[in-house]
Order: sequence, then C-alpha cells, then structure tokens
Amino acid sequence: MERDDAAEDHGYADFIIDKDVIVMGRGSYEKIVSFDIWPYDLPVVVLSKQLTGTPMPDSLQGKVRFSNLSPSQTMEELARQNVRKVYVDGGQLVQSFLRNGLIEDMVITTVPVLIGAGKSLFGTLPQDLNLALVSSRSFPSGLVQSTYRISR
Repeated sequence: MERDDAAEDHGYADFIIDKDVIVMGRGSYEKIVSFDIWPYDLPVVVLSKQLTGTPMPDSLQGKVRFSNLSPSQTMEELARQNVRKVYVDGGQLVQSFLRNGLIEDMVITTVPVLIGAGKSLFGTLPQDLNLALVSSRSFPSGLVQSTYRISR
C-alpha cells in the first residue's frame, strides 16, 4: 500500500542537526527563494558568479551570502571560520564537489519511482568512486535513505 505522509520529514531533522553551513548552487537557490518562506535556519552560501554582487532580498540579509569562490576555495574559507560540517545542495554543485574530492559522506534517498528519462544525478566523474555503506533505513512512504562514506 502506497502512503503519502506529508508530515514525515524523511530524516531531515536528524540529518541537518550537526551541520554548520549549507552551500548551494544558483539553481537550488533560485528555486528555494521562490517559496513563500525561507526554509533554512543555518547560514547559506550560494556559489554563483552570476549572483555575486547582486542585491540580497531584505528578508535574507544575514541568512544568505553570495560567493564566486570555487568549491575548493569555499571549503578553505569555511575551514578558516572553523566550519566542520557542510551540507552541499544542488546537482551541478554536488558534481563539482565530487570531482574535486570534497565530499566525504553522501546521503542518497531513493524514491520508489522508475523514471523513463532524465539527467545523470552525478554527471561524469574522472574515475569511479567506491562507496562504503554506513547506514540505511526506510520510511513508511517507501523512501529508502542510505548514508555512504566515499572510499579513497
């Protein structure tokens, strides 16, 4: 039986609790900023050459900043600020962080739907990445969430 449980957070609260900062790409930011309310309590860094230097909406002052740094430069800057755990969000940005060896752990949630076409989730990588399963759990809605550590 299929369930659509909108009240289930699918582990998000447990996932986000130990993160210090969210780093996202322009596409994710532009989608999320279109919502009625800003959903994040954590500081957000949006990596975008296009948005850097543009005005920040008043409602996001002190919550979001735009940066034109590379993923590696961003992580170096965050490390200088004693940021330990970063949640990276956005398809192209995650791909860039993966290509640069900047992702240690990944949480992948599988939705029980087979789609006929679409974009590759992780794009082209310079080599295969071996993943070690850390944990896996399922939800009443049918979603399965697996946490992997990238083996280097």
